[in-house]
Amino acid sequence: MAGIASAQDTVHYSGNTVVNVDYHHGQLSPVIGVHSKQIFRANREHPELADGFGFTYNHAPMLAYWNNTFYVEYLSDKVGESLPPGQTLLMTSKDGDAWSKPTVVFPKYKIPDGTTKEGHPGMAKDLYSVMHQRMGFYTSKSKRLLVLGFYGICLDGRDDPNDGLGIGRVVREVLPNGEFGPIYFIHYNLKWNENNTSFPFYKTSKDKGFVQACDELMANPLMMMQWVEETDRKDPLIPLHKDYKAFNFYHLPDGRVVGLWKYALTAISTDNGKTWPANAARAPRFVTANAKIWGQRTSDGKYATVYNPSEFRWPLALSVSKDGLDYTNLLLVNGEITTMRYGGAYKSYGPQYTRGIEEGNGTPPDGKLWVTYSMNKEDIWVSSIPVPVTEKADAHANEVFNELPVGKELEKWNTYSPQWAPAAIDKSPDGERALTLKDSDPFDFAKAERVVPVSKKLMTDFTITAGQNNAGMLDIEFQDEKGIAAIRLTLDSAGQFRTKAGYRNKNFMKYEAGTQYHIVIKLNTDTRFYTVNVNGKDVLTGLFFAPVLSVNRIVFRTGDIRRFPDADTPTDQDFDRPNAGEAAKQAVFYIKSFKTSNY
Repeated sequence: MAGIASAQDTVHYSGNTVVNVDYHHGQLSPVIGVHSKQIFRANREHPELADGFGFTYNHAPMLAYWNNTFYVEYLSDKVGESLPPGQTLLMTSKDGDAWSKPTVVFPKYKIPDGTTKEGHPGMAKDLYSVMHQRMGFYTSKSKRLLVLGFYGICLDGRDDPNDGLGIGRVVREVLPNGEFGPIYFIHYNLKWNENNTSFPFYKTSKDKGFVQACDELMANPLMMMQWVEETDRKDPLIPLHKDYKAFNFYHLPDGRVVGLWKYALTAISTDNGKTWPANAARAPRFVTANAKIWGQRTSDGKYATVYNPSEFRWPLALSVSKDGLDYTNLLLVNGEITTMRYGGAYKSYGPQYTRGIEEGNGTPPDGKLWVTYSMNKEDIWVSSIPVPVTEKADAHANEVFNELPVGKELEKWNTYSPQWAPAAIDKSPDGERALTLKDSDPFDFAKAERVVPVSKKLMTDFTITAGQNNAGMLDIEFQDEKGIAAIRLTLDSAGQFRTKAGYRNKNFMKYEAGTQYHIVIKLNTDTRFYTVNVNGKDVLTGLFFAPVLSVNRIVFRTGDIRRFPDADTPTDQDFDRPNAGEAAKQAVFYIKSFKTSNY
């Protein structure tokens, strides 16, 4: 492992926040306004609701923005990591919210029988390739979008697809009409060529512009650095022949290039990636392990890194730097871990392997930082992160959702939105817009969270309607800056409105489906007392179930809090959850207004 850098002229962390891995959120404060959305949900039992194949290992997504469209590419194996057959799929979205169903962009590839790998005793027989790519997209100077993948060989479950002994890298063009051009090999590994592979070499294309775009790509050393793991170990295309993984880069204001790899290895190139120091060094005080780290310049001229700041693959966090070297804070992007529904080899828990939009691959018009990642190496997610990044609320909430500008209603809210449990603005039964939490996912929940000014005496005023009182649930929590809950109120599946009173739950009123309730809650963190008033009537005086010094967020969540996995949970899950592909009866909750103040 490379040594630890000591100079300040390198990427380093100077903040004082560290995570507590006993919590999925790490006890980090969230970036205000992050919207996290599940864009693909694996389903073996009902593949028509997923990718059409029922593959349950889905990982390593990449992101681009081109032709006013978001593109996410990810690789997919049937059950576990690098266990064939594998393929690569693509999803698109015009707004980052509504996403297409996955389309196969690089299909399963049959390895010729009799294929062997140097140093491995196995031999291919009726074997398919697996996909492995650290680079997904390239936008040429002529504005052509190329999508790329790599066909690797795994002769058994312990073999590696990125050992330099795979077949080669493939490329095709994404066309403006949403279609794709033909598949070509853009680069072969040793032993492979035009005569023993199933797709033609890119130079045979009659499209001169496409060939020129491919040539341009391979003349760019920063692009080639991303190929290092999969191509031959001494390939002259690669500027730095080191066993560093998952290269990511960004430019500093002075033109130098920062390189980042797994384990927070970092180095700086002074000639745009043509040459690098002999050894990368571990970024001082950055905490991360063998998941990917993402860094980029943001639309406000600052820089951000997004990664898992622990030896585990949770939480997903963000750090900001003014100059691209000194990172000063640590904030939460996604602190949830979906239940892993399907077991499989090397399926680590948590939101991981994050990637944003690489320099040159597009700039969304909203100025946000967009990232994609896998959850449990099973489902694919995206998060939009407002820029500038902030964690402090500048004012109390005063929101009547139907009166706010369309599309702007949740700018101050953080949402966690699985496909089967969306948290979004939707029409309530009376036709007005409301913050709507729906849930038909037995393994996940919808969540909406509002950060407010840090308060010791807080009054919260909201109106809520449950679409049913015999299914689902809604927790309403009051939390401090570390996500520690002091009050938990619940609309449960038996029609009871209850509170957590120490060990026990206390029912304090019944609620009806379709009835709007105006709820006012007053709390005092010094006395630890709170009162609940419903439709003008005091219905409860209670005591915090856990002490906090202040409150600064209110959470609405359609499921119980999760504490599995934890730091002692075995990494590999070798079992499937019962009825993993089945939906539950949908529950829905409408929040029409939300206001807070000090009293």
